[in-house]
Amino acid sequence: MQQLRRILIVGGGSAGWMTAALLARLFKGLYDIRLIESEEIGTIGVGEATIPAIKTYNDLLGLDENEFLRRTQGSFKLGIEFVDWLRPGSRYVHGFGVIGKNLEWLRLHQFWLKQRAAGSTVPLDAYSINTAAPPAHKFMRARTDMPASPMGQIAHAFHIDAGLYARFLRDYAEARGVRRREGRVASVQQDGTTGFVRAVAMDDGEVIEADLFVDCSGFRGLLIEGALSTGYEDWSHWLPCDRAVAVVSPRTDFPPYTRATARPAGWQWRIPLQHRTGNGHVYSSRHMDDDTAERILLVNLDGDPLVAPRRLRFTTGRRKLAWNRNVVAVGLAAGFIEPLESTGLHLIQSAVIRLVRLLPDAGFDPANIDEYNRQTQFEYERIRDFVILHYKATERDDTAFWRHVRDMDVPDTLARKIALFAANGRIFREDEELFAEESWIQVLIGQGILPRAHDPLVDVRSPADVAAYLENIRGVIDKCVALMPTHADYVAKTCAAPA
Repeated sequence: MQQLRRILIVGGGSAGWMTAALLARLFKGLYDIRLIESEEIGTIGVGEATIPAIKTYNDLLGLDENEFLRRTQGSFKLGIEFVDWLRPGSRYVHGFGVIGKNLEWLRLHQFWLKQRAAGSTVPLDAYSINTAAPPAHKFMRARTDMPASPMGQIAHAFHIDAGLYARFLRDYAEARGVRRREGRVASVQQDGTTGFVRAVAMDDGEVIEADLFVDCSGFRGLLIEGALSTGYEDWSHWLPCDRAVAVVSPRTDFPPYTRATARPAGWQWRIPLQHRTGNGHVYSSRHMDDDTAERILLVNLDGDPLVAPRRLRFTTGRRKLAWNRNVVAVGLAAGFIEPLESTGLHLIQSAVIRLVRLLPDAGFDPANIDEYNRQTQFEYERIRDFVILHYKATERDDTAFWRHVRDMDVPDTLARKIALFAANGRIFREDEELFAEESWIQVLIGQGILPRAHDPLVDVRSPADVAAYLENIRGVIDKCVALMPTHADYVAKTCAAPA
């Protein structure tokens, strides 16, 4: 076995520096790791919301969470509020963590379905601390000394400034031996026999060789597509939004959740940070022109924009092979799923961890590459299905866009999940797909897919027992939320960024 010696990361931003930081941390100088980036090119930087899995990545680096939040102007996130998605005036929260407490082996929502059929109007949001706390703007980290209490079950993620996060990780990686090279890649040199990438030539003439290349060059995919012509699987027939306009505004209210508000041809995000609010409008260019989309965004801000809006173009989908020959694509170079469920940074994180687990020797055994691509395809497709669900399951018919997504065919993998849940409220997590059953339950019900019947096992319990069980959980959660500090007070006390 001949060990790899040189790893070259092409591109910076979140993808490049997350890759560099983790490889440097775990391999402790075993490889010569270099990163090329150009200040002239810049980064997209629209993904500032995260999901709880990012804590796994930060823990692998050994980061202090409070310091991480101070360095990134970060705040906490309990979930995502969806406004006007089912119909104008509707809202629900997709919260992280558990929904109440299971009764024997049945999930709480099964009993909630029976109560609802009997006339109860209490929303499912009332039975999880992660969905009950956001409307009150309350937050605290889970109390590890109270595992049986809802306060011990709080699950959180973060809102961060992605540019500051990349800067933070750059400092981390360079302190552990990663060498950064400023400049632009002028050309890519390949082996004439194998097609493997041998080196990149810089615009000043320097040639940089490596054994393994990680393409973090964004949508253009300088190596994975520009050199290797890997191909791209277009998902815009299911996810027609292909444009975004983004802008920042002053910080106003400071809730511990991301807000996604449906608009006539897409949706608008709102992400609260310590120093500002991130805003954006994702939309379909087939149903709305750019000027109208920007105007809708600007009139729905909490305050005046701090900078000029940035317009972005994209095509949802994935690279046909995330790993081709000796090139691994990470981040936007590997694919793009709109940021509705805050999966952008997660897909970078999972790609790098998967690379570590399947890192080859210099022989590049195809078994490792094939398994990497199989896992990547599965992850992207299941996240794709979850995002499509938000569009497909709607009662809106007020615009051509919403009629189109409501009436479109969906992937068989999603259709099967919807049909199963619509029957008796059952959902099963497949392999290691990202979103847990609780996530599917909340979005399916929030988007109006109410099962025709509950699980028959619910009827083992008397109606009085079911009512008492649900009311007890609701009452305990209400008491816990009342005792929690506000999100603003908690951040000010634990992780406030320097003024």
